[in-house]
Amino acid sequence: MSEAIACMRGPATPQAIAQATLDGFNRHYALFRDCAATAKRHFEAGNWLAISHVSRERIDFYDRRVAETVARLRNEFDCGDSDDARWAEVKRHYVALLIDHKQPECAETFFNTVSCKILDRSYFHNRCLFVRPAISTEHIDADPPSYRSYYPRQHGLRQALIDIVLDFRLERRFADFRADLANLLAAFRQRFPRPFRLEANHQIQVLSSLFFRNRTAYVVGRVINGYNAYPFVVPIKHDADGRLYVDALLMDAEQLALLFSANRAYFLVDMEVPSAYVAFLRNVAPERTEAELYTMVGLQKQGKTLFFRDFLHHLKHSTDSFIVAPGIKGLVMTVFTLPSYPYVFKVIRDRIAPSKETTRERVKEKYVLVKHHDRVGRMADTLEYSDVAFPRARFTPELIAELEAVAPSLVEEDGDMIVIRHVYIERRMNPLNLFLQSASPRQREHAIADYGEAIRQLAMVNIFPGDLLFKNFGVTRFGRIVFYDYDEIEYMSSCRFRAIPQPSAGHDEMSDEVWYPVGANDIFPEEFATFLLTDPEVCADFLRVNADLLDARSWQRMQQQAAELPPEVLSYPDPIRFAHACAERAPATPTPVSALEPPH
Repeated sequence: MSEAIACMRGPATPQAIAQATLDGFNRHYALFRDCAATAKRHFEAGNWLAISHVSRERIDFYDRRVAETVARLRNEFDCGDSDDARWAEVKRHYVALLIDHKQPECAETFFNTVSCKILDRSYFHNRCLFVRPAISTEHIDADPPSYRSYYPRQHGLRQALIDIVLDFRLERRFADFRADLANLLAAFRQRFPRPFRLEANHQIQVLSSLFFRNRTAYVVGRVINGYNAYPFVVPIKHDADGRLYVDALLMDAEQLALLFSANRAYFLVDMEVPSAYVAFLRNVAPERTEAELYTMVGLQKQGKTLFFRDFLHHLKHSTDSFIVAPGIKGLVMTVFTLPSYPYVFKVIRDRIAPSKETTRERVKEKYVLVKHHDRVGRMADTLEYSDVAFPRARFTPELIAELEAVAPSLVEEDGDMIVIRHVYIERRMNPLNLFLQSASPRQREHAIADYGEAIRQLAMVNIFPGDLLFKNFGVTRFGRIVFYDYDEIEYMSSCRFRAIPQPSAGHDEMSDEVWYPVGANDIFPEEFATFLLTDPEVCADFLRVNADLLDARSWQRMQQQAAELPPEVLSYPDPIRFAHACAERAPATPTPVSALEPPH
């Protein structure tokens, strides 16, 4: 029997193993691109649930293809615990296969993931893995190119905008494209007041594929004029009758940064050469790192690879020590940080406080839930790593003592390194409770209002944070309130919001006994005030704008809305949306884009 199995196996040469590994990646990326093509069809059909489903399903594609590839290598090539020398030879052949590849950086990351499964080591060196990239992506481009160029000097800005839309080949008709053009022209001219001197190289460059997220398609481009580049994004949406309209023109740096925030769902976008798209996006959203942009276009594993390379680079060029993160210690996580690095590292405790009624596995499940859910800009995206080696000399004695005390099963000392078996990494934010302590009255009022807005927006997408304490929310660099503690998160649909019933006659009001039955999923919003509103000034601000959050009926209404098709939570504010997109449209004859004639 064993001889028969051996005959079924292919030649276990390094070349064959390298090719089989690349075959696994190529299958993954073909399916990845198919998701974007499917999203375009669903957008044109107005099938929003299908877009959401594709977006969630795609997140797991990578791990599935890795598992398939590892199984193939073990079954067909007898790749069990391969030795380092053999795998180094596999890597050399793999590099040769990537010479003319369109996604070499992502293929290298795929190789790393497969290698870690095959070699079964805690951490590795560049001989067997791509700790450093082997193939440059700087001048790789697609055919046709990743972006198209349009020249307003030749036929005018109006015709250039018509050509841009035509080239996306949208099947759905526009309700009133002439009005859309007028709005866009007015918005562009407002950003470029006359006289605007056109240089010889004046052009509009637009990425060749639309970016899809939720119920919106985004055109991403930049205006080039002389030595200046002006990035812009144009959202396209459906009206109530299913016809398309242009919703806004985004050019403000903060608006563009918030659009490409990892605190939102990842985009679906068809990219033959992802590095070309990311290079373009670096100009559009310079606030975002390359790692963040890869993550935002759905290549979160490549984002993790780049993030960790940046982290190792920072360690080499810094001298400060990792410390226990400031703030109130959590009952589920212990958190540490490197003061010179804008991220925190979160480790699940071995023994979670009994009051939390959870386990390590359930906490992990909550983080998986968040990863797959629409985060509407209000839940921090989290990078999850296993077997991360840190230099022991960079840990303070207090941090080492903390980790050994609360999570000894996840911490191992290996020579001059400390290996943490499982860790979450998030961008560091100022905890809201600490922010409120030193905030000015105006800052406090704005933060409390946005805290309530964050909770309402999460409720719209069926998320109840569970623990509403201010310490579980952070203030971003843009002043937005974001939730980041997920151990008690629940679906709104799983909760039962109740008002506290009146006590029966004869009940002792001084008694600690609860006079009403409480179910596992029962939530009493009136109780929120007990632990949230202990500061009189915070209480006054809260009651002025968020009193509804203390009313069970308000939560029940939000619960009902979440059960229906909720409104889309956009990253840009209503005031910049074109007027016809905010009001009800008057009935109009649909205008196909192809029917529009160029100006005379």
